[in-house]
Amino acid sequence: MISFRLVVCLGISIFLQPVLARKWHDTGSGTIIFEEAWTIPALIDTMVISCASPCIQGISDQATAEDMARNVNDQLAAAIANNTARFGGFAALAMHNATTAAQELKRTVVKLGFLGALINDYQQSGPDNGNIDPFSLKFVTYCYNKATLLFYDQPEYDVFWKMVTELDVPVYLHPRTNIPEIQTPLYGHAPWIKGPSQEFSATLSTHVMGLCTNGVFDRFPKLSVIVGHLGERIPSDFWRIDDQLTRQMSLGMPMLRNLSSYWKTNLLETVSGNFATDLFNFHATQIGQNRILYSVDYPFVSMEQGETWLKGLEKSMKKEKLLALKRGLAVEVLHLDR
Repeated sequence: MISFRLVVCLGISIFLQPVLARKWHDTGSGTIIFEEAWTIPALIDTMVISCASPCIQGISDQATAEDMARNVNDQLAAAIANNTARFGGFAALAMHNATTAAQELKRTVVKLGFLGALINDYQQSGPDNGNIDPFSLKFVTYCYNKATLLFYDQPEYDVFWKMVTELDVPVYLHPRTNIPEIQTPLYGHAPWIKGPSQEFSATLSTHVMGLCTNGVFDRFPKLSVIVGHLGERIPSDFWRIDDQLTRQMSLGMPMLRNLSSYWKTNLLETVSGNFATDLFNFHATQIGQNRILYSVDYPFVSMEQGETWLKGLEKSMKKEKLLALKRGLAVEVLHLDR
């Protein structure tokens, strides 16, 4: 079984959300992620490790972010160097500059052997967390007070997506906690729905739909992007999304196809942290089970919870389809057989 979208501290613990009842015992097997990984060998074959949200996306200063990304990637590579059959890595990237991000991705894939990248939604930018004109299309930014946010669905990021396709690796888009200038007015009235219950999906799904509607997958038809938590709810709402976006075609929207169609060619989803069997089955009818990968969202969701869910599928799913969910598609998408 292959599990990915995991978390490693690697010297940036200030970005880790608290996870209860976890303690590092300094057994010599590495950081807490590696220490715990070796205690559950029966549940998984391969773990793909990545940096906890918001990771580099939470660093506004470009130079600081780029230095931290290289540091994180080098530490991760060193940590898994002797166990590459068991562990893989997703690169952490500073997304302030598309060319620099592309070169760091290339370095991590070609020299460090990483399997792709994980980006935690939008990038905070600016030396003081944003001081660029909010209406400047040149910088492709959206400003809230002093917060400058960078999204990757504009032509300025084509150089990055071109590199992704040339390397033939996936990019995992993962949620992040919103900056206070967004989170407070939207969720201050109901703080209980901050985070994974509502905020994460609402924010990241907008970014993913931006990639579609701004034509990224039309410009890069071989691009693969992975979205967790059963696609951040997007496949559950295909009919309304497609129906409403059809009305935008004549208004200059770059997207050339129905949004739902990109989930059969470019977008994949994982079940990470969303073990809803009925919803999984519905999504399989919408995008095909061959577009859904198994993942756990560890350490925020336990490996045992994922294993229990998989065992519950044994009675209703054919053996070959279950095997494809557990590992077959991951081997294909992550190129674990090359």
